[in-house]
Amino acid sequence: MKNKNTLLTAALLAGAGLISLQSAQAAEGLQHVTASAKSDYAKTKYPILFTHGMFGFTRVGFDSFGMDYFYQILPDLARNGANAFAAQVSPLESTEVRGEQLLQQVLEIRAITGAPKVNLIGHSHGGPTIRYVAGVRPDVVASLTSIAGPHKGSPVADLVLKAEGTAAEAPLAGAVNLFSKAITWAQGLNPDSYPHDALAGGKSLTLAGAAQFNAKFPLGMPASACTDGKLLDQGVYSYSFAGAGTVTNLLDPDSALKLTSLLIDGGKDNDGLVSRCSAKFGKTVRDDYNWNHLDEVNQVLGLKALFAPDPVDVYRQHASRLKLQGL
Repeated sequence: MKNKNTLLTAALLAGAGLISLQSAQAAEGLQHVTASAKSDYAKTKYPILFTHGMFGFTRVGFDSFGMDYFYQILPDLARNGANAFAAQVSPLESTEVRGEQLLQQVLEIRAITGAPKVNLIGHSHGGPTIRYVAGVRPDVVASLTSIAGPHKGSPVADLVLKAEGTAAEAPLAGAVNLFSKAITWAQGLNPDSYPHDALAGGKSLTLAGAAQFNAKFPLGMPASACTDGKLLDQGVYSYSFAGAGTVTNLLDPDSALKLTSLLIDGGKDNDGLVSRCSAKFGKTVRDDYNWNHLDEVNQVLGLKALFAPDPVDVYRQHASRLKLQGL
């Protein structure tokens, strides 16, 4: 049962239109979302494990009343037959540290379900994180799906890291690490049970940091700039999709991403944090949705452009794609 901290967080979030969900905590941080299935449309052969990006979480609030990072997406998949989980890794850490944390949860899901493999889906920094697992244990991964993963890095990270070595480094890193701990606390988890390293997380997403990671873990990466990678590599299927919008709904606070978008390719072809070319990985399902970086996970609270595809529908359709692929 979650502690008093979680109850306080949930009370603060109650006015934001949050939904009630059925879920079970398989272990600290690992969320298993269940629901009465109304169809088998999204019933994949292997379980699906979602991984959040930087500053991410599984759910803030508590089991019966809270807000998921992948807002309304996992419950919909469960209602359509999927065995859906959400991983909790450090909100701020290097790709390798987050990847090791994720690997342990993959192994736990194998033990819980008896499935030999898992379908991994990662948003933002979750994209490189799931790639790490496939890089060290391809035998336990059926597929990788990256949503707006900064696989070639992001200029936004390079700009932020300019504070390194200056007088601003220590207070800035300390404040950001404290925020990372607060995110963990808001989920009813012990902040000290996860490492928090803002500098390591930021360096992983710089252009140079991404290049170093890609040299170690090339699976699914394109051979040339802004093209698709291999669909099937080392027995692992790889897919990606991304948005290319910034201000998609004036009522949505994530419209502030318009400012960061100007740092990337002159404000063209990016979702506010990641460029279309950087998001390329495996087979591209689509990379021009009218979504910004938060719309891609149906945030904030489902607000999006009026005629943009519903992210919940897109994830359901992708689960069906995995099912038809025998995954």
